Amino acid sequence: MINLGVLISGRGSNLQAIIDACEKGEIPAKVAVVISDNPEAYGLTRAKKHKIATRLFEKNKFEDKNTYELEIVKTLEEHKVDLVCLAGYMRIVGPALLSSYQGKMMNIHPALLPSFPGLNVQKAALNYGVKVSGATVHFVDDDCDTGPIIAQAAVPVLENDTEETLSARILEQEHKIYPQAIKLFAQGRLKIEGRRVKIK
Repeated sequence: MINLGVLISGRGSNLQAIIDACEKGEIPAKVAVVISDNPEAYGLTRAKKHKIATRLFEKNKFEDKNTYELEIVKTLEEHKVDLVCLAGYMRIVGPALLSSYQGKMMNIHPALLPSFPGLNVQKAALNYGVKVSGATVHFVDDDCDTGPIIAQAAVPVLENDTEETLSARILEQEHKIYPQAIKLFAQGRLKIEGRRVKIK
């Protein structure tokens, strides 16, 4: 059984998928703490409903990013977190956080990386005219959405898709592959070799 620390900025639907998978025994893990940079994040309410510890760190209340992240690291360590899961956390992770959890931090992204990193990815995919989009779980590195890929799910782009309809179908796949990736980590089955993640 491993302890998860989940970082969020918004509604927390992937957080909910992770909590549900833990509570059903689908993954040998428990969410030990949920951390948000946004006091309005609905994910904090989700966590409290499941009696999970929550912490709020608003970046503008810290003198710099390094100090902000060191406080997050301290909280993660207090809760004996083994794996950090970014779930709609809208900040690029800096050296203080990354160095403490190198190879132990995952992110979920609503596109088939390396295509369409960053924000507004469904709009970008539709504008580009792709026929397939999807979701990616990857380890976090020191750049935006560039870390080694753990799992992906493809989602066909339909002729009448909008950002909203495509996003909704991709989100369904996110809720499946994120818990699966966490399960593989918890079972000790993931090994990073350069850019590749080998599944044992």
